Amino acid sequence: MVQQKVLDALRAFVAERDWAQFHTSENLAKSIAKLDFSKDAVTTWKALDERHANWPVVYVLDNGPASRSSRGGLRDVYVGESLNAAGRMQQHLKVPGKQHLKNVRIVLHEKFNKSVCLDLESYLIRMMAGDGANQVLNRNNGITEAQYYQRDAYREGFRTVFEHLKAEGVFTRSVYEIENSDMFKLSPFKALTEDQANSVEEIMRRLFIDMERGERSTMVIQGDPGTGKTVVAIYLIKLLVDIKSFNSLEDLDSDSQFADFFTRDHQGLLQDLKIGLVVPQQSLRSTIQIVFRKTQGLHPSMVLDPFKAGEAEDLFDLLLVDETHRLNQRASQPSAVLNSKFRDINEKLFGFDDVSRTQLDWIRAKSRHQIYLLDAMQSVRPADLPAELLSNLVADTRSTGRHFQLRTQMRVQAGSDFVSYIRWILDPVPLSVPRTRLHFGDYDFRMFDSVAEMRDEILRRDADVGLSRMVAGYAWEWKTKKDKDAFDIEIDQVQLRWNSTPTDWVSSRNALAEVGSVHTIQGYDLNYVGVIIGKQNNRALGTTCSNDDLLRFITQIYAVLLTRGIRGTYVYACDQGLREYLRGFIPSTSGHPSNSALLPTPARRNILFP
Repeated sequence: MVQQKVLDALRAFVAERDWAQFHTSENLAKSIAKLDFSKDAVTTWKALDERHANWPVVYVLDNGPASRSSRGGLRDVYVGESLNAAGRMQQHLKVPGKQHLKNVRIVLHEKFNKSVCLDLESYLIRMMAGDGANQVLNRNNGITEAQYYQRDAYREGFRTVFEHLKAEGVFTRSVYEIENSDMFKLSPFKALTEDQANSVEEIMRRLFIDMERGERSTMVIQGDPGTGKTVVAIYLIKLLVDIKSFNSLEDLDSDSQFADFFTRDHQGLLQDLKIGLVVPQQSLRSTIQIVFRKTQGLHPSMVLDPFKAGEAEDLFDLLLVDETHRLNQRASQPSAVLNSKFRDINEKLFGFDDVSRTQLDWIRAKSRHQIYLLDAMQSVRPADLPAELLSNLVADTRSTGRHFQLRTQMRVQAGSDFVSYIRWILDPVPLSVPRTRLHFGDYDFRMFDSVAEMRDEILRRDADVGLSRMVAGYAWEWKTKKDKDAFDIEIDQVQLRWNSTPTDWVSSRNALAEVGSVHTIQGYDLNYVGVIIGKQNNRALGTTCSNDDLLRFITQIYAVLLTRGIRGTYVYACDQGLREYLRGFIPSTSGHPSNSALLPTPARRNILFP
């Protein structure tokens, strides 16, 4: 037994050493072949080495520099893997949708196997989609995240493949830039978690059954912040569009969890499919529209605000609603035009202006099938759907087996316990038993005594890894809306401004010098987030609500803000009493010990929001 373990260890060492040699530029140049995508070039290349027709490889097809593409300056790319590269190229050359491609790059290494190639293929597809300069021609159902022998060692080499392809102009951005981009984070080419994939599979199965029977249906996908609800919505739409448009099964991985849905019967059910994604928040909606513009089969017009969905002339076959909790009930809208639209849509759909109707009623009236993605704990203003309405929606779908729960935390590296911990800290409901501080390993969770120090740390983190921003609850007047030279937030001689744009603020030019509101950040990921907790009552929420309601919205706003950070969350509280309370639950940069971890919970309401 001992001897076998020694032999296994030696084999692992040799395998890792040999694969590490792939990182050298000389070996890399030998391992990646570039040739014209033509019959003659492929035939000539095949004759050079018998492995060119009998060895696992990964390849990239493209139609040249991005500027040559006919679709908005995007380059068309296709990434694949095969045991017979030459034969696979000959097959691709016969496909009408690929005959415009010009180049092929083939990655071949003596240590490759099928599992490695599937993993490298998925990696390159994700990076191609996230680069922002490409239109990826692949379907999204073949992306894998499987374990295999020496995976970590092989993945070190993937970065080397990327850098070589970037040097040849295949990629236009660095790994750092791609992985921090919205195109990467919201791409339909994601490796789904187990609960995401299982939910997608069951949703597809039930949706096709309902379509075949001609029955209407309602489904709910529920999950905490960071569980990937938006990713699932985008993935579902791309998968449906791919099933609707596939011409052959040649490119389909039969091992894919969703391969069985690619049938002519299902394709027939989807032929006249009218599908839309409703996104209430303007900033997130605009970002998703960019993703759709750069994804084959999708179009920005498929991404709607609730008003456009309600005004649509035709009935949708399927509407997916992201952030369903942000749909509106009848309340004061941001403008007189929207107030008028709310009335007009109600009259058109229901015959009169029924003030009890909500935008949820619009979605039901305008679609045969609905999929709602929600987290009731992320409602952040009185105009959002009432909590009891969301509870009823969840209860109804549970009773019919059409409720799906996402639990795997994809955003916060501290894990799913962090989200519940944040919500417990902010919970205004008294509990009889006090709790103590939890620790989250290497996750950078810190309390600051100075907003200037927190700002400086955010600047350092952004310089290191990018995508680090300051955010705050709306406890300061938006002065710069009328006076661009003014400052909105002034704390201990530190002057700050609110976000200067409501659209894609996270990626905007001035974001690092500004403070984002909940409306600019909900649905987004950051590497590090610095949260300023104010304590003023907000009288600009658009409607009158009780103190209990106001407290609930304020705590839910901060729960959203405090769960944006992938690598770390920093906190500054304006109120001294609140800082003392939070020190009991959040490590402090001051290093001063605090006994407030054992603070009786019933006193929490007065300390948090006096």
